[in-house]
Amino acid sequence: MSGDHPLTILIAADTYPPDVNGAAVFSHRLATAMANRGHTVHVVAAREVNGPGIVEQRVEATVHRLKSHSQPTASTLRLCLPWEAKPDIGRILDEVKPDVVHVQCHYMVGQAAVQEAARRGIRTIATNHFMPENLDPFLPFPKWFKRIVARNSWRDMGKIMGKAAVVTTPTPLAARAMMRHARLRKVLPLSNGINAANYQLEAGENVERKPWPMVLFVGRLAVEKNVNVLIEALGLTTSSPAPHLTVIGSGEQREPLERRAAELGLSDRVHFTGHVDDSALRTAYLQADVFCQPGTAELQSLVTLEALSASTPVVLADAMALPHLVDDGVNGYLFEPGNAANLARKLDTILALDPEGRARMGAAGLQKAEQHSEAKSMDIFEALYRGADADDFLPG
Repeated sequence: MSGDHPLTILIAADTYPPDVNGAAVFSHRLATAMANRGHTVHVVAAREVNGPGIVEQRVEATVHRLKSHSQPTASTLRLCLPWEAKPDIGRILDEVKPDVVHVQCHYMVGQAAVQEAARRGIRTIATNHFMPENLDPFLPFPKWFKRIVARNSWRDMGKIMGKAAVVTTPTPLAARAMMRHARLRKVLPLSNGINAANYQLEAGENVERKPWPMVLFVGRLAVEKNVNVLIEALGLTTSSPAPHLTVIGSGEQREPLERRAAELGLSDRVHFTGHVDDSALRTAYLQADVFCQPGTAELQSLVTLEALSASTPVVLADAMALPHLVDDGVNGYLFEPGNAANLARKLDTILALDPEGRARMGAAGLQKAEQHSEAKSMDIFEALYRGADADDFLPG
């Protein structure tokens, strides 16, 4: 598959826009980047509503939506039943005849795509955006049973992704976890990437600031994001004038979070926007005085990279992959997960900075984001599609 001829690429994703989450955003950016490089891109993903499978013609790709089913514990997750997904994916592979299949998860769509591609001898790349523990909030079972589910999920990850020519994940921490728990021999850490220039002020551009100090959260409103801790921390801040919190995103926790803000007397300082378009999101990053990610299950956190790209200081939970994005006291701070008082102190520290100090911290954040160049990541994925091996990019 060497050379520079255009490829036919099939991306298999359990989640894809209009879904709003890190894996969906990455899959869309991947499809867009490969289409812009002249390749023919197809995406296989769950249909976001009930009904038979359909085909959508989008700017970046032909999207094959598989029949899916709602499930009771999370309205944002769709289930593709194996006996329905496998024959449909097999048929799509026979029609499209891709040079490479790139799966984004080992669940449902990803599993069926790996199996059907292997039957046809099609080169497969597997990227993992998801830790089995991320399922915990959606499983109405005791902790001991969830641990069994997680162990089985790790085992399945190794069995399924082990069939791929190359396995990648966004961070070294995630790669080590996959090699340890899924017993995968080799996992290439490869950042999802960010185009930092997209989030910088253009020449002559001016973004109107809020009339109060602005703390920003962006993401799904899910249990593991711990937005409740951020709301509690807001009430403990001592900065003057009092900071407000803008919460961008949707999810099953919105109503409980709104109730919690009301209980704490913070309804007038916590602003829930729901999902916003890319332009409004960019503006929010540029308006914010500080960005906070209190989640404890982040494999990389694209929204943190976006905030850093906008030169916005960050306060992140000291958990999972988030510490890789912070040089403490340089471009932001880490806080003890779940500790609202500790988080409040870190927010106050940044809000107390003078304009020059905040600008220095923002510039350091931009420098950190630029280490995660989207163009470099896409170059490597394209090389993997053409036959490169993980050893070509692993250090040493």
